[in-house]
Amino acid sequence: MTTAQPEGPGSGGIRSLEVRWILAGQLPLAVAGWFGRFPAQVTALEDAYLLDPYLPGLSVKVRAGRALEVKAYRGSPGLLEVTGRARGRLESWQKWSFPWNQPSQGGGDPAAGWRLVSKRRRISWFALASGPARPSAPGPGQGLRCAVELTEIHAGGEAWWTLGFEATGPDSLLRSQLQAAAARVFAQALPGGAELDIDDSRSYQQWLRRRPGAIGE
Repeated sequence: MTTAQPEGPGSGGIRSLEVRWILAGQLPLAVAGWFGRFPAQVTALEDAYLLDPYLPGLSVKVRAGRALEVKAYRGSPGLLEVTGRARGRLESWQKWSFPWNQPSQGGGDPAAGWRLVSKRRRISWFALASGPARPSAPGPGQGLRCAVELTEIHAGGEAWWTLGFEATGPDSLLRSQLQAAAARVFAQALPGGAELDIDDSRSYQQWLRRRPGAIGE
């Protein structure tokens, strides 16, 4: 790892408010079509999550072999509830990102304690202006925006998919920013009238630790 400074203003990292649902099985084509009504950036990558040692309140991953990302859990301000569409647990995080250089393997096992997750992500960004949230230009960009991602996941030979919202910016605006993006996305019901349930609402770290055969279990 390099000695570069962490990402974000000063050394304080970036504050975010997030909600995510993770469901078993292949991503249904109908759900991909439902999300496809918004412009999206599509990327494929592989992330490595640290599961052992267990670090309560922290999520550590190597993003696509290029960045070490550390997230500290700051509690939950409650639930996101969209009647008849979705119900999930909101999570506040503080996160930092550091450039990463793959260390030499030496004689040890570089994967010990880590779990690889392959992802194919579709990401749309929604900006708040004077009115409802609207899709904005692809890419992280600047200013108040909420990233919404629909991702196909493969881990340990299993297929899963996830829908997640991540708002970043000043604390006082995060919840309204995320809720506005959710209202726009869920304005059209999921195919078949499906509803995302709180039992499927969790972070990647929580999901990985609950799966059968998880490291450290």
